[in-house]
Amino acid sequence: MSETWQSNIDAFEQTARSMAEVGGDLGAEDWGRATECPGWSVKDQYSHVLGVERWLLGESGGGDRRTTANTALDVEAFRSRAPQEILSELRGVIDRRAEGLRSGTVDLAEVVDTPFGKAMPYGDFIRFRAFDVWMHEQDVRRAVGRPGNLDSPAAECAGLILGGALTFVVGKRAAAEPGQTVVIETPERSWRVEVGDDRRARFSGDGATEPTVRLSMAWETFIRLGGGRMRGADADVKVAGNRELAGRVLASMAITP
Repeated sequence: MSETWQSNIDAFEQTARSMAEVGGDLGAEDWGRATECPGWSVKDQYSHVLGVERWLLGESGGGDRRTTANTALDVEAFRSRAPQEILSELRGVIDRRAEGLRSGTVDLAEVVDTPFGKAMPYGDFIRFRAFDVWMHEQDVRRAVGRPGNLDSPAAECAGLILGGALTFVVGKRAAAEPGQTVVIETPERSWRVEVGDDRRARFSGDGATEPTVRLSMAWETFIRLGGGRMRGADADVKVAGNRELAGRVLASMAITP
């Protein structure tokens, strides 16, 4: 097993168990609280994660493939189930998933079609599972006022995935002009994106010159923007430089459905 794939599995297991641990501390009133996923309660978040992981284990009752277009499938399927029943089943599913991923039952080198439409080795796909579960864990934590796990291994997966999409955000969606540079930074991380004469956006390590715009924000603000949990206009962001370009970038950061 490669070190990267091992790290992906570690990140997935840690955030999944952390989410289950949070669920064990919730009161009856917490399960119905609204989250930043439109229309989804805290209970719905757990139903979604449980359903996808059951499907990946081949234990789903239905034959429908899980995709970004049917994320509510398991939310509706578990609507009548009690929260504690969902939580108990999720704990068992996490155990079986972790065991399968570590024991060799799952071929991590097999190229699979992912729910978001991109083919990749299963070991790479686990990074996206860690990211997805962590985002939903954070949805729950914000909804019930129990912050935490923001600096976990799965948070690193989130930084790689959301940060890696910034060339697309700046170059395609925000349509930055050739010669323009955008820096997006949190206290923990920083990305510098430059647009070349060919109108292609690229990451750059050259920080000698001031960027066209610099966007500074908290790490949680960054992941909420990238995860589509808040609008750019509502985000607490310090802007230095071209404010018009800044507005376009902030409005374009969401890359998850």
